Amino acid sequence: MSLIKPDFDESVIVRSAEAEVIGQAPTTIRLLADSSSTGGALSTQRVTLADGADGAKPHHHSNSAELFYMLDGTAQLLSGEQVVTAQRGDLVIVPPGVAHAFAAAPGQDADILIVITPGVERFEYFRHLERIAYGKVPPESLLEVQELYDTYFLNSTTWNQARA
Repeated sequence: MSLIKPDFDESVIVRSAEAEVIGQAPTTIRLLADSSSTGGALSTQRVTLADGADGAKPHHHSNSAELFYMLDGTAQLLSGEQVVTAQRGDLVIVPPGVAHAFAAAPGQDADILIVITPGVERFEYFRHLERIAYGKVPPESLLEVQELYDTYFLNSTTWNQARA
């Protein structure tokens, strides 16, 4: 068993009013703590999805687990070949290498706290997604940075059927 020892010595405190917000309804992402501020321990963000909005398309992380904690609402989460419906208070943790995706359940809102551990610098990844959403860079540009963000996209028939 290996132990990752984070390298930071002061508490990380992020006030809601100070967190950077990416996007706008129906999908907003509140950037809370990146790997550099937690000494590599974790990266975390809060994703709010309105009215069945998509969150992340199917992907996996080679080196990090991803934790989804439902703050409110109802979401669909892909974990491997299983689609889980999660509601307020539910927790889903996806291990490294396992395909996953998330979205608000059809006709529902979802407010999700997401933690990736060990941490990966992710804030710039979300800024990249925003540039794609606003047409500033093409969607294919994500393929060029998959390794940088340990986010590898894939196709999932299970997810496509659940979201159809």
